[in-house]
Amino acid sequence: MAERQHDRAGGTVVAAGLMACLCLGATGCQSSGAAADETRPAAEAVPVLHRAAEALVAARTSKARTSMEMATGGTRVTIRGEGVYDYTRGLGRLKVRLPHDPAGRTGHRPITEVLAPGALYMKNRGAGVPADKWVRVDTATLSDGNLVTGGATDPFAAAEVLRGARTATYVGRTELAGTPVHHYRGTADLAEAARKASPGGKAALAAAAKGFATAEVPFDVFLDDEGRIRKVRHRFSFVNGSEKATVAVASTTLLYAFGTPADVRLPPAEDIYAGRIAEE
Repeated sequence: MAERQHDRAGGTVVAAGLMACLCLGATGCQSSGAAADETRPAAEAVPVLHRAAEALVAARTSKARTSMEMATGGTRVTIRGEGVYDYTRGLGRLKVRLPHDPAGRTGHRPITEVLAPGALYMKNRGAGVPADKWVRVDTATLSDGNLVTGGATDPFAAAEVLRGARTATYVGRTELAGTPVHHYRGTADLAEAARKASPGGKAALAAAAKGFATAEVPFDVFLDDEGRIRKVRHRFSFVNGSEKATVAVASTTLLYAFGTPADVRLPPAEDIYAGRIAEE
């Protein structure tokens, strides 16, 4: 019960504190502009994208790299992460590196994040949290459903956003890191994605659909010949609650080394911090 109360009371503070550190959309490499493959009609694009999350579950595991760039008021900040993901269990682990200040220093150690259905766990959170403790946040209480708050979009959530694809076009065939891929571009609806999401993702995506400035999410995605996401780039926007300024976010997720070992475990209950979390 104490943990549940902490989730409700502390979730917003955690989000506000971390977003203050990150405060702002993400770089993504562009495709090489291959000509459209006539063997893939545009009418087939949406159904293919709706199946992308299932293709990851079939692949079981992968390594992941993330990049999140936020821009507001002429300021641009990029946060990067790297780790592994087990799609069969819905568990991932990322090490997220916060941006340096103008002098080239960062006031934070890398934040270790464990991503789980309905929850985000963070270690090295700072703000008075003991070094050996984790902070747990219920992602359904976050206005962005943890698509942005953690500084990295949960890789499986990134795939589930595509379940809400309403329009999409097939751009063409190209390569990413030597792997042939198919490039699609379109727009997803977060409310629709929430309705079609896995049980563990519904509440978080529904929160994002209500919390972002618009439920429509433009995306570019690159699928390999097995339908697995190799790269996906989403563009989100939300209104900063305190300053009422629109923040543009571009989140890029790269998935590779499918089948790699991914022994991800939830932090034990005794290691979850239940005290007050200071705003930064």
